[in-house]
Amino acid sequence: MTNEQLIAYARKAMENAYVPYSKFHVGAALLTKSGQVYTGCNIEIASFGATNCAERTAVWKAVSEAGRLEIAKIAITSDEPDYIYPCGICRQVLAEFADDEMEIIATKKNGEYRTVRFGDILPNAFRSF
Repeated sequence: MTNEQLIAYARKAMENAYVPYSKFHVGAALLTKSGQVYTGCNIEIASFGATNCAERTAVWKAVSEAGRLEIAKIAITSDEPDYIYPCGICRQVLAEFADDEMEIIATKKNGEYRTVRFGDILPNAFRSF
């Protein structure tokens, strides 16, 4: 799957974002090493501590539907003008299911994107494996 195709999945997922408070729409699409795609959007509620990011929504869906998985790459998109990357909590969740070579595709609203290795945004990640 191309990066552009994965970004298209993330943009489609972003349409379902439930963000009545922040108005910050985010979508994510992850590709597993077995070739499956799982998508997610951010979901916020009045108790912000229980809000869930798009990346974690995609991971939770993948685990609940497929069990143990290995993420090959993930695309993250938003309606913001600058590149968007996973937050700290999402980086730790991704570390559970990805190696340092996993590709993160960070996008801008205008469609530009850049890629970065997971190991470069969370070096020396704490992992149980």
